[in-house]
Amino acid sequence: MILQAAPAMRFAAFAAWIVAGVIMSAAPQLAVGADNSLCLACHGNEGFAMPDADGQMRSLHVIRDKFESSVHGKQLCVGCHKDITEIPHQKNGRIKVSCVQCHKDLWKAAKEQNETRDSEKLGMVVQQIDRYMKSVHARPNIEDQSRTNATCYNCHDAHYVYPQGSTIRAEWRLNIPNVCGACHVKELAAYSTSVHGMEVLQQSNPKAAICSDCHTTHDVEDPAMDSTRLIITKNCGNCHEASRKSYAQTYHGQVNALGYAYTAKCFDCHGNHEIQRVSDPKSTVHSGNRLQTCRKCHEGATAGFVTFEPHATTHDYERYPYMWIASKFMLALISGVFLFFWTHSALWFYREYKDRQERKTRPHVQTQGLPHLQGKYYRRFGLGWRLVHLFFAVALMILSLTGMAAFYAETAWATAVMNALGGPKSAAIIHRVSAVLILGLFVGHIVYFSIHFAPRWRTFNWFGHTSLVPGLQDVKDITAMFRWFFGRGPRPVFGRWTYWERFDYWAPFWGLTIVGGSGLMLWFKELTAAVWPGWIFNIATLAHGEEAFLAILFLFTVHFFNNHFRPDKFPPPDIVMFTGAVSLEEFRREHTLDYDELVASGQLEKHLVDIPSPSMTLGSRILGIVLLAFGLMLLVLVLVGFAGSVVADA
Repeated sequence: MILQAAPAMRFAAFAAWIVAGVIMSAAPQLAVGADNSLCLACHGNEGFAMPDADGQMRSLHVIRDKFESSVHGKQLCVGCHKDITEIPHQKNGRIKVSCVQCHKDLWKAAKEQNETRDSEKLGMVVQQIDRYMKSVHARPNIEDQSRTNATCYNCHDAHYVYPQGSTIRAEWRLNIPNVCGACHVKELAAYSTSVHGMEVLQQSNPKAAICSDCHTTHDVEDPAMDSTRLIITKNCGNCHEASRKSYAQTYHGQVNALGYAYTAKCFDCHGNHEIQRVSDPKSTVHSGNRLQTCRKCHEGATAGFVTFEPHATTHDYERYPYMWIASKFMLALISGVFLFFWTHSALWFYREYKDRQERKTRPHVQTQGLPHLQGKYYRRFGLGWRLVHLFFAVALMILSLTGMAAFYAETAWATAVMNALGGPKSAAIIHRVSAVLILGLFVGHIVYFSIHFAPRWRTFNWFGHTSLVPGLQDVKDITAMFRWFFGRGPRPVFGRWTYWERFDYWAPFWGLTIVGGSGLMLWFKELTAAVWPGWIFNIATLAHGEEAFLAILFLFTVHFFNNHFRPDKFPPPDIVMFTGAVSLEEFRREHTLDYDELVASGQLEKHLVDIPSPSMTLGSRILGIVLLAFGLMLLVLVLVGFAGSVVADA
């Protein structure tokens, strides 16, 4: 046996054999709990080795100082090597050391003895063991089913496991790529040429990524699995935090955050084991290679894709001026809209509530001078407009749900909603169908308006109270309204359309132009990139999400308040948009100028209808309540998502 050893090792082995012989003659059997010095009498000798079954020499040397400073240094050798009962050791029937069972036994003993500190530490190890047992490493090897792919001591040197934060552990960490490379030879070769590998293996940079930083430690799974690909992408953010945040704001990142792996992830663009710096011509995202990389997913990608900025932010004017300008514009727009309208709503609520408390106004005044018209209703909206409003409202709520689930993809509710809808692909189809419906209604309205008003565009009073075109009178009405809010004047009276109704009418023209235009750009990417540079996708994504956010908050706060929740409208909902008719009392109170003009001209009776039937009223009220409830639910979800994003950015 000794003669088979290399010359350098032969002497050490021979000396150890002599020592073993002396020990054996003195103590042929090891007592339970034998001191480690007895084992180290042989294993502590440098060069101590024995041949394996294949004839190759296997080192059995244990460095005393390193072992004693490790986490196992206080453990007895025979505590792990339970089958060692005599010297020389038996050759047959050897029992492999069970790291798993040993740590579980120690954990159980620590709990029974109420050793809290040891119990907590060992409990963490047991958790790691449980994760390992579910990993690809713990499964039987394909070629040799009698062994696992990797055991604990294939990755950890059992005699030299060191606590986190220790200097020697940092040295051990730098060698992990070589440890993994013992099995993953090709991967190590590729990693050695990468920016990560050169930093670790050549520069000994402790901050550079090693295998376990990306693939995790004890949870290692098959990289082909979606769950593994998602974890690896998330792990990239542990080092590249800013890049992960900017990636999360793209559609690629949103789908990823929702738990789906079919969109581009970090390594799909940058590569994996052979990753290079972006400035390196060999990098897959270098300007000379980027288009080819994009075409792996987007086969029809044009040159415009190259200038898309997947990590663009809104706070770096030097690098992303278009994003900075667009974000500041949207911020000013959103702030201005809500500063005015939320203040307007709060003051309005206060004034109406106070007046009702002081009995200064009555929500239902009697129609005077026309007793024969008692019980009649004024037809305010025809069937066509009511259907358009209903379809528009439903489609918009569906758009809000599907769009905001992607916009706030990292919230728990977004994942639940997306799973319920069948995933992002199904949600995208639903989203686009709803968008097409709204755009169809919008275009149809423009066509109707053009045909309906074309014959009388010269005679129509475009700035009168019967027109939806804003005018100077709206400014006067707003001023009068604020004077009434503060008790400085009477409540103003309005014509057929109020200034807030005109705003409600014209706001979708702006909103659909921004949301619809940006949505079409993102939908037809190849066509967009054939005309525009790639950074237009960054602008479109920002504008699409921010304008949708503005629309949702405005509709489900300001619009709901104006039409359903102010004191004079209680109890909600107001069902005029479902029945199309409003009582004469309410019509006279809310649109006094129009009422007076119709009475004076004798035209009022042409617009009167019977009171809606009980079934129509009940159905309209149920429909209104359902839509209000769904809208308020969407509002809450969006606010939760917004709060989460603010916390994440803080």
